[in-house]
Amino acid sequence: MVDIPDTLRLVSTANIESDDGGYTFEIPASEIRHDGIQPGETYRIAVLETGHTTVRSDTQSADRSSETSPTTQEQGPPEPPVEEGEIREVTIETIGDQGDGIAKVDRGYVVIVPEGQPGDEPTVEIEQVQQNVAFATIVEPDPRTL
Repeated sequence: MVDIPDTLRLVSTANIESDDGGYTFEIPASEIRHDGIQPGETYRIAVLETGHTTVRSDTQSADRSSETSPTTQEQGPPEPPVEEGEIREVTIETIGDQGDGIAKVDRGYVVIVPEGQPGDEPTVEIEQVQQNVAFATIVEPDPRTL
């Protein structure tokens, strides 16, 4: 199991392109707009293999040579760990540039919570889900703040 640090700012899927002796990949513009990352800043980037799983057919055995090659099945990016309409408790970790609370849930997935303050633990309803971020409203404020 991989430990995911609290400083995780972005989980995204990108194709790597060759570029004049180096390699580049694109960060979705939505990550800039929703405080995932900021232009001009320096970030550490981890590259994880995704999208391909080797599948062996029932007719292949472990002791057979590579005369029959395994098939590869495309899986695509992981699904967001929340769904629209889901009610969930979150912890607001920080405030974004637009003044909204930012919480992180499974795998570091970002949930934007308007009116959330760092340290609050409200119950929220997920209203909009995108591949890398969700937007929620507070349905029950943190009881400690009442």
